[in-house]
Amino acid sequence: MILLDNNQIILASLFQSMKYSNELNEDFIRHLVLNTYRMYRNKFSNTYGELVICHDSGNCWRKDFFPQYKQNRKKQQDKSPFDWKEIHSAMDKIRGEIRDVFPYKNIQIPRTEADDLIATICKNYHTEEKILIVSSDKDFQQLQIYPNIKQYSPTTKKFLVCENPKQFLLDHILRGDTSDGIPNILSDDDVYLDADKRQKRLTKKTIEGLYEEVKDGTIKEREHWNRNKNLVDLSCIPDTYQEQTLEAYNTSTTNKRDKLLNYFIDKKLKNLMEHIGEF
Repeated sequence: MILLDNNQIILASLFQSMKYSNELNEDFIRHLVLNTYRMYRNKFSNTYGELVICHDSGNCWRKDFFPQYKQNRKKQQDKSPFDWKEIHSAMDKIRGEIRDVFPYKNIQIPRTEADDLIATICKNYHTEEKILIVSSDKDFQQLQIYPNIKQYSPTTKKFLVCENPKQFLLDHILRGDTSDGIPNILSDDDVYLDADKRQKRLTKKTIEGLYEEVKDGTIKEREHWNRNKNLVDLSCIPDTYQEQTLEAYNTSTTNKRDKLLNYFIDKKLKNLMEHIGEF
């Protein structure tokens, strides 16, 4: 199966397009998203099978114990010249159209991210078939601990190969994740939101010392370790969300292809209509 990290793919495509145009309206975003799906299906379906679209939901469970999770992104979007409210509104509308019209499985579980869905499916199905994750999100490299899991980055247009997933995960926990507003293990929760604070440096010597603490089970920054592990380690997804994901995947149905023609006509997707058989 081909697991598409839908929001990440859409945003990656948008960022590429922003280099050439400042006009991002609903029609443009729709064409961009659908053409991206077509491209990945053509490129990978012979080897990996059909697309499974994995969607983010709002109010992620991670915010329950770390309210600062991804809060730094709002600050970045506020500085952007683009109307992100309009972009997100268009994305929501197109997401609904994809669920209602296209012949792919769509998975969306309240309070989860696509990361949770993809990790759960990989964990439970990697022995049954080849799985390709299409996402530039580096978090997924930890899933290469399972056999039959590959990751393709839409940003670099290359496969991401992780030689040591366990080491990758350890470093990720220690260093945090700037893009998600997760501080390193030595820094305060609000370091990305408080303009007067800076992250504490992780020198090579500091990292080596932390490796020893982890190995010996003597981690001094235990609270920060637990914070980061729960946020980035995809084996820490609560059981209830894993169960809901598997139920949704196993019961999800696909739409009949005869819906596509009327949809393409209605949305005036003339250029894509010539390739309707590739969807």
